[in-house]
Amino acid sequence: MKSLAIKIGKALGALKDEGLLQGGRRIVAGFLGMFRRVGSGDILFITGGAGAGASALYRCHHQREELEQHGFECSFTVQDNPWLVSYARKFKVFIFHRPLMDAKMKKFVAAIKERKGKIIFETDDLLFDPQYLSQADYLKNISPLEMPLYVGGLGAELLNDPYVETCVTTTVFLAKILEAKGKQVFVSTNKLSDADLALAEKLNAARGKLRKQGEKSEVVIGYFSGTASHDKDFATVAGVLTRILEKHPEVKLKIVGPLKVGSEFEKFGNRVEHTPFVDRERHFQNVASVDINIAPLEVGNPFCEAKSELKFFGAGILGVPTIAAATQVFRDTIADGIDGFVAHSEEEWENKLEGLIVGQDLRMRLGGRARTKSLERYTNKNSSNEAYYLCMLRFVYGEKCKK
Repeated sequence: MKSLAIKIGKALGALKDEGLLQGGRRIVAGFLGMFRRVGSGDILFITGGAGAGASALYRCHHQREELEQHGFECSFTVQDNPWLVSYARKFKVFIFHRPLMDAKMKKFVAAIKERKGKIIFETDDLLFDPQYLSQADYLKNISPLEMPLYVGGLGAELLNDPYVETCVTTTVFLAKILEAKGKQVFVSTNKLSDADLALAEKLNAARGKLRKQGEKSEVVIGYFSGTASHDKDFATVAGVLTRILEKHPEVKLKIVGPLKVGSEFEKFGNRVEHTPFVDRERHFQNVASVDINIAPLEVGNPFCEAKSELKFFGAGILGVPTIAAATQVFRDTIADGIDGFVAHSEEEWENKLEGLIVGQDLRMRLGGRARTKSLERYTNKNSSNEAYYLCMLRFVYGEKCKK
């Protein structure tokens, strides 16, 4: 019953955040995914969710594609798959993403241990650690039916199992927290899939044609919230954005995804556009339609410090420059003033936005360099993580691996 209540809560959350059409599609995709059989191979990715959300996309589907491009045979399933337990004998390595340790999952894990399979814990956020949950804005917006999923930490029971020695995560910040728990940790960054890259190249070609037709009269700032957990992040730059909109009548603000936008933006009328979640292709089209991408975060909040560089390269692959909050990840990723901007204060946010608004050449120069970096570092096509691939190969052959 607990598992069913959580699933109902997640379904209601998808409908609330993404709307009836997009949320409904996600629910149907998740339901159908339950009954998708998998063959045998080296590595099986298992997600505790429906497998249709952004986290599962980057941490299961895209990671699977990366490993396949480096010679591994991989498959993917959801933990609600009715044949799940039988898969313990079909693979050597099992990568668990956001697992809910219900009775069937415990039986599956026991079957893996019996066959001496390798279990890897995969995470892209801090939801596994209960000491940080009070600082997770995300949990304030979910259905009460979902809350039991996070009590004690999402997947913490599996993570804390001494049999589980290895973790894979997205950032150095998360890696250090997992290493403090005595785990061997590999950082495998989020990356764009081959399909993403093909779509980006198509959109970049279209943008190039539009640029040849002459300079646009408007400048569009884009904010893509992703999940219903970014109200406080956006609030850190709300004042800056209202001042920018007042000073520059040519500027528009495009917001995509769930977000509580303050009443101070109402006076700008249709210069502020707010649309709900869209599918993957439409998302890329939306990003390609803006001139400046912003990635505000609450600097110092552990959940924000754990965030990956996804918002930089998701816009960068389309030649759109990003101004980001000065978290460690963005400081390490963005060469300030070279391929984007990092802002440490409201004053820096305002000055750097001003520079990009009035400087089309600057936007194009930074956007072009951001695209080069995104292509080189954040695509499966150009992925390179040799120590990780070597250890995965040893795991497949039942050997231990030291970093």
